[in-house]
Amino acid sequence: MDTVIASRRCPPTLHLPLPPDAQAARHARRSVERILASEPALCPRAVAEDLVLIVSELVTNAVLHADGPFALTLSLEAGRAGIAVSDGSPGLSGRRSRVGARRIGSGGRGLNIVRALGADLFVSRWDCGKQVVAVVTWQDG
Repeated sequence: MDTVIASRRCPPTLHLPLPPDAQAARHARRSVERILASEPALCPRAVAEDLVLIVSELVTNAVLHADGPFALTLSLEAGRAGIAVSDGSPGLSGRRSRVGARRIGSGGRGLNIVRALGADLFVSRWDCGKQVVAVVTWQDG
């Protein structure tokens, strides 16, 4: 899972395949932190911290509640970021098709956290999966 495509074009874009396990969120956070650190003029630090948290929540939801493969795409421009997490489950029920998978704990707050951080959420489905997209905007400079 070391393949990362990070474009230096406008807007900077990161596409990251993710491992299908508990390491996915950490891997995603670190990669997003690196791209945000490399573009400090595009994103204030407080917003960058929120974006990392949003990425963490969306990736964690995907790995806990969907089947793989998983991937993260981040597109960044001044005043706006788009975060898309794709998975291999077209359904929106939050139930994995894997035998023996079950939800642990009460959970269910991840998307509320994402919305509380100001993200607009969208879901795009296709035959072999879906993308959950968060768009965050802020006042530039």
